Amino acid sequence: MPIGVIVNVLSVVLGGLLGALAGHKLPDSLKKELNVAFGVCAMGIGIPSIVLMKNMPAVIFAVVAGTAIGLACHLGLLLRRGAELLQKPIARLFPAKGESEEFSSSLVTLLVLFCASGTGIYGTLSSGMTGDHTLLIAKSVLDLFTAAVFACNLGIVVSEVAVPQLIIFLLLFFGARLIFPLTTPDMIDDFKACGGILMLATGFRMAKIKEFPVADMIPAMVLAMPVSWAWSQWVLPLLS
Repeated sequence: MPIGVIVNVLSVVLGGLLGALAGHKLPDSLKKELNVAFGVCAMGIGIPSIVLMKNMPAVIFAVVAGTAIGLACHLGLLLRRGAELLQKPIARLFPAKGESEEFSSSLVTLLVLFCASGTGIYGTLSSGMTGDHTLLIAKSVLDLFTAAVFACNLGIVVSEVAVPQLIIFLLLFFGARLIFPLTTPDMIDDFKACGGILMLATGFRMAKIKEFPVADMIPAMVLAMPVSWAWSQWVLPLLS
């Protein structure tokens, strides 16, 4: 049962509704400063996952190689273009609040943030493989307030982003359940550590400390478990 996915999607819907209804009462300074708190919370979620690491060289290799692949393929740009395609039908259904170009740009950012972020993908895959929904539920708390802040400017359209988010996360969740029988405990822990590193990078980005290319780092999560397995099966026996 994808409980974490459902909770996460509902948090976006609720946050969008609250922001659209009461967002005009929030001062702009509060909206800006909340991003720093969001970033620190994302770091706090990521650090415990990193501690689970079993094969450090394998995880480091996965992060570096995965980021290199993402940068070479311009994955961040491709995700943004995909979000631009999604935002067009949504923008037609809801009138823009303010400048149309600014509205479209903010909507694209919102789609990438909720549907294709490293945190969401990591949390969903982890939930599908282990049945532990803690990460997605913690993310839901952040998404509730993030959606509310966006809805202050974009309106009720923020809640509609939950539809593509639900579809993407369900596909990831059930795909992860198919993969789980092929994994080992060490592979899962190294995958969590890799995801924790991405969440730490996300926190730095949200707090505007350092603009890590988080979207381009997503392939690291694909490499984490195969590299962990190869390290355990092929490299460690040679070192022992």
